[in-house]
Amino acid sequence: MEAIILAGGMGTRLQSVVKEVPKPMAGINGKPFLAYLLDHLAKYEIEKVVLSVGYKHTIIQDYFKQNYRNIRIVYAVENEALGTGGAIVASLKHVDDNDVLVLNGDSYFDIDIKKLYNRHRELNGDITISLKYMRDFDRYGTVKIINNKIVGFAEKSFTKAGYINGGIYAVNKDMFHKNNCRGKFSFENDLLHKTIDNLNIYPFIGDGYFIDIGIPEDYQKAQYDFNLFEQVRSAKRNLSMF
Repeated sequence: MEAIILAGGMGTRLQSVVKEVPKPMAGINGKPFLAYLLDHLAKYEIEKVVLSVGYKHTIIQDYFKQNYRNIRIVYAVENEALGTGGAIVASLKHVDDNDVLVLNGDSYFDIDIKKLYNRHRELNGDITISLKYMRDFDRYGTVKIINNKIVGFAEKSFTKAGYINGGIYAVNKDMFHKNNCRGKFSFENDLLHKTIDNLNIYPFIGDGYFIDIGIPEDYQKAQYDFNLFEQVRSAKRNLSMF
């Protein structure tokens, strides 16, 4: 399996707490947030990751180089901002398979990547989107599902309960060509939202831990959460020795 990680963001809203690095390189307890995403992919036999980079990309390249935990790293460098959609299309030039995983570089969702990918292949869909069920939120838009198919997206507003986009996708490369995707565009707003009636988009619902570090409050929350997870893992390792 191959994956693309969108890692070109500046992290404008994080400038008060994270400076001088691309948003995915924001430090979480001593290592970049991007490293946690790659650690998660490594658990599921991902062979190659294309890092779509732009702002201060040499910081990312110098840190991860061409290999990380037996994952081959390839870089798709944006010389000008292409939007999330344009960044994906540019990255597809480095992808060999017809289906590829795509991850946002500023969110973490603990789901079974391999199950998502296999479900996407079984359904032969254009896009499969990871979804997280949440209650009492206003930071995210919601996703509408009918008969096990995604049929709509609602804008951000306070919601008592609903599914949000978890930021991990499986996509079919041909879908971008069929929809004449080129230049600068938003994957979410210009493709998913505007052409949904012409696409087969399926949900993959997960209940694992989710965090988006795009605002200072959640960036600080990630510091606490990831430290707690490491303490739990360490305790389990120590118990297994007895």
